[in-house]
Amino acid sequence: MRVIAGIAKKRRLKSPGKLPVRPTSDRVKEALFSILGSRLTASSFADLYAGTGNVGIEALSRGAAKVLFVEKDSRVLRILKDNLAITGLSGSAEVVLGDVDTALAAAMRKQDTYDIVFADPPYRQGLAAGVLNTLNQFPVLRLDGLIIIEIGADEEMPDHAGLYQQQRRLKYGDTALVFYQQH
Repeated sequence: MRVIAGIAKKRRLKSPGKLPVRPTSDRVKEALFSILGSRLTASSFADLYAGTGNVGIEALSRGAAKVLFVEKDSRVLRILKDNLAITGLSGSAEVVLGDVDTALAAAMRKQDTYDIVFADPPYRQGLAAGVLNTLNQFPVLRLDGLIIIEIGADEEMPDHAGLYQQQRRLKYGDTALVFYQQH
C-alpha cells in the first residue's frame, strides 16, 4: 500500500497484516481520485470504516483540507495513526475510535459537515445500504456533497434512499463504487 499522488506521494503505508481489514486497492483508489479531481481541493472529507486510512490519507495528500477517519477496531486504528504519522498528515485529521452511527451523531452535534463522504464497509454484510440510512438520520453531507460507497461488485444498492439518489455505479473487478447525491 502506498500514497499514489500529492504531497505524500510514494510513501509506503503500514498494512493491516492479519487483521480483519480489506484496504481499497490502488486501482480502485486511483479511479476514485481521478473522478473526484479538483472537487477534492480544500474539501472536508469523511472516511467511514477507515481501516488503515488508505483512502482518507490519499485525500489529504491530494489537497483535502480535513478528513474525519472513523474506525471501530482499536488495533487497526493504531495502524491508521501510524500511517498518518508516516505521511506527516496528522494535523489535518480527526480520528475517531467507534462506530459510524456514533461518530456521525457527534459530528452533527458539532455542526461538522462534509463535501465528500467515502464509506468502505465490510463487503456482503448488509452494511453498505445502512450507510445511507445513517446519513439520512445524521445529515452531515453538504447540500452539493457526494457520497461514495465501496461494495462488492455483486452487491445491490438502492437507487434512492431518503435524501439521496444514486448517480452512477462503476465496477472494477470484484469491487464497485456507487455514487450518491441529494436529489
